[in-house]
Amino acid sequence: MKWKKYTIDTTTAAVDLISSMLEEQGIEGIEIEDNVPLTEAETKGMFIDILPELPPDEGKAKVSFYLEGEESDAAVLDGVKDGLEELRMFVELGDGSIVCTETEDKDWINNWKQYFKPFTVGDILIKPTWEAIPQEHGDKLMIEIDPGTAFGTGSHETTQLCIRQLQKYLKPGDKVLDIGTGSGILAITALKLGAGYAFGTDLDENAVSAARENAGVNKIPEDQFVLETGNIIEDEALQEKAGHDAYDVAVANILAPVIIMLQGEAARHLKQGGIFITSGIINTKEADVRAAFEANPEWELLETTYQNDWVSITVKRK
Repeated sequence: MKWKKYTIDTTTAAVDLISSMLEEQGIEGIEIEDNVPLTEAETKGMFIDILPELPPDEGKAKVSFYLEGEESDAAVLDGVKDGLEELRMFVELGDGSIVCTETEDKDWINNWKQYFKPFTVGDILIKPTWEAIPQEHGDKLMIEIDPGTAFGTGSHETTQLCIRQLQKYLKPGDKVLDIGTGSGILAITALKLGAGYAFGTDLDENAVSAARENAGVNKIPEDQFVLETGNIIEDEALQEKAGHDAYDVAVANILAPVIIMLQGEAARHLKQGGIFITSGIINTKEADVRAAFEANPEWELLETTYQNDWVSITVKRK
């Protein structure tokens, strides 16, 4: 099916009123394009490491909506045009023109899969569940992943940094805590490398479901990889389920601000001498994360590794 996209050229002052008017016309989903910076309140809790660099805000905006291109859409479009004219009495609409373009109906949830191909990290082969095993990599340790809507195909630099540190520091039989498990790729990698047990947490129920399915694909028993949904920084019940002084290795591939908040809690779950592997840190935030670890007397900085613009910091609980 082909959809028609209608874009209203307007002002930032009119966006809220236009949005309400479109909703009254029965249009449920819209897109807003502007150069208004996000406020501190809007970014709080969004776990955004790098905000986009926007051009100067000149008060201009575009509001887009989609229709299926049927005859009934003409009536909806007429209603939108009438609604815009009414709004002119209350707010500066700017140009207020409507431009129509056509777009294909694609499977946006699965379309990305064409770009996820098997690749290696050292002697580990990471392969999408829907791809065949490359003949030249048949002798490597294989991990199969279908991330679904969760983060973690393994191809991102931060995931690869964590995998390399797991290869370096993990010992056979170790207990592993995977905070922000996403697709479960790091915990699954640890278990494939010889860890005896892993406990994974994530804020997103869909991520936990994806991790559980990936564990099954990799033939990992349910009692060897336990998964829980929740925020281990704040959820006392989840903290108790995870256990204190219990893990040899913890790993968190999240974002710098979250690692800074997390580092105190992570120390409580590691055994003395336990290793904490972190990544998701853009290089401009390296100093902030390092300072947080250095300010906590429980941590000893072991190593900092880099891949392109991304950083991994590994510490040990004293």
